[in-house]
Amino acid sequence: MATIDILMPYYGDVGLMQDAVRSVLAQDDPDWALTVVDDGKAEGVPEWFAELGDERVRYFRNERNLGVTGNFNRCLELARHDRVVLFGSDDLLLPNYVRTIRALHERYPDAGMIQPGVEVIDGDGNPVRTLADETKRRLYAPKITGTRLMTGEELAVSLLRGNWLYFPSVAWKAKAVKEIRFRDDLTIIQDLALVLDLMERGESLVVDDTLSFRYRRHTASASGWTAIEGSRFVEARNFFVEAAERMDRRGWPRAAKAARAHLSSRLHALTVLPAVLKQGNTAGVKTLVRHAFGPSRHIDT
Repeated sequence: MATIDILMPYYGDVGLMQDAVRSVLAQDDPDWALTVVDDGKAEGVPEWFAELGDERVRYFRNERNLGVTGNFNRCLELARHDRVVLFGSDDLLLPNYVRTIRALHERYPDAGMIQPGVEVIDGDGNPVRTLADETKRRLYAPKITGTRLMTGEELAVSLLRGNWLYFPSVAWKAKAVKEIRFRDDLTIIQDLALVLDLMERGESLVVDDTLSFRYRRHTASASGWTAIEGSRFVEARNFFVEAAERMDRRGWPRAAKAARAHLSSRLHALTVLPAVLKQGNTAGVKTLVRHAFGPSRHIDT
């Protein structure tokens, strides 16, 4: 029986999804099960899965569109094994991914999260260095050689300063994430919210530098992407205010301070600001400036 559930909440490009599935089929350790939950209606997709002929692969198509959070939770409902991966349908596993996760799971069976080494690629599959990823690596991510176990306030401070995890590459303790699930009131920052919930339950994170995952970083158009940035940063600010209050109640003052500062999120707002100014989005500019420079307090949506 497999110990790792690779769950793919799918919506989008058919070709990239097929490449992602092929990267699972190419694993050098066969101890995996792949479940794809299709939230779209692209033609030919069910037939393509039927032709794979691999009993480790299950394919489901939702009767109605559930949206990102709904489809994530649907995937969790279908998980059957000890570890789950919410695999991005445009990302790629390197052939050693399952082997790496299984080895770390055997060493740290109680860890709530396992983060392996990640290479960032562009839309064409070429290795790329972006400002966001270099900032993660240089400023926020812990310097790891080999393997490191992190937990408690140390972990909370690190991730609230800047979320350096690559969510689709993380292998989660199935029981814990199935009990918590993804929050329906969040659309952008669900990943960090889930991690914070796990940390408050006492779950630990294993970080390993073995390169085994390729994370695809797409270049979005400024006009299409920045149009949503107002609501994006309102959600982020309100989340960090809530997180600071939770950390205070838990007696983690350094984590509460990191949440109130939410430095990486403020810097992100500043990097987006020029494009929003060029777009002439006055409301978006006000939201970004308030997020970048304003005090840490709740903003009404």
